[in-house]
Amino acid sequence: MIELLNDPAVWASLLTLTVMEIVLGIDNIIFISVLVSRLDPKQAKRARQIGLALALIFRIALLSILTVLIGLTAPVFTVFGEGISWRDLILLAGGLFLIVKGTHEIHQGIEGGHDAGGSAAVASFGAVIAQIIVIDMVFSVDSIVTAIGMAEHIEVMVAAVIISMIAMYLASGPISAFVQKHPTTKMLALAFLLLIGVALVADGLGFHIPRGYIYFAMAFSAGVEIINILASRRRRAKHQ
Repeated sequence: MIELLNDPAVWASLLTLTVMEIVLGIDNIIFISVLVSRLDPKQAKRARQIGLALALIFRIALLSILTVLIGLTAPVFTVFGEGISWRDLILLAGGLFLIVKGTHEIHQGIEGGHDAGGSAAVASFGAVIAQIIVIDMVFSVDSIVTAIGMAEHIEVMVAAVIISMIAMYLASGPISAFVQKHPTTKMLALAFLLLIGVALVADGLGFHIPRGYIYFAMAFSAGVEIINILASRRRRAKHQ
């Protein structure tokens, strides 16, 4: 262990992997922020804490069974000459889940979700946690497979995962509050979920879309939305 601390290559690996894990965790934060936005503030905070805690537990648990996880990338059957592994199936299922969930939430946002009494529908705490668990598992597999390819020492992987989860926890509150305060950003976040879902399905089918393209598109769209919000605030200030 002491040898690892004195090795510059290990520190470089830790820094690189931590940054990568934080970037990959953006998907997780967006999904959780959208889901908890339909809960009351106290439940939303609790759901966010539970969701991120489960994400950390899933990632560390997967790291503890590296040999099994590496086996997930081995083809289990072939379709049209393309080998399909358990990881591919997990990514396919997760991507389809994000596409269906994103489409459903967009439909509710446009048409308006109502219960039998005519009041706005509010998601139950249990349903939100169940959905967070499903997507946490999908993102955890993708995150840890990436970690295995970038680092040689499990201690470095665990440290990077823990640091990235702390960063995700600190960022999740402000992001959730921002999404809650600005309804248009929720629609943008749902569009991001659809984009991520399509990317996961493509990965599962063997068509890798470089994540840099996706994150650039997300950053550009978010930048435009921030400009719109600032312009809207200035217009309101002038009319007051």
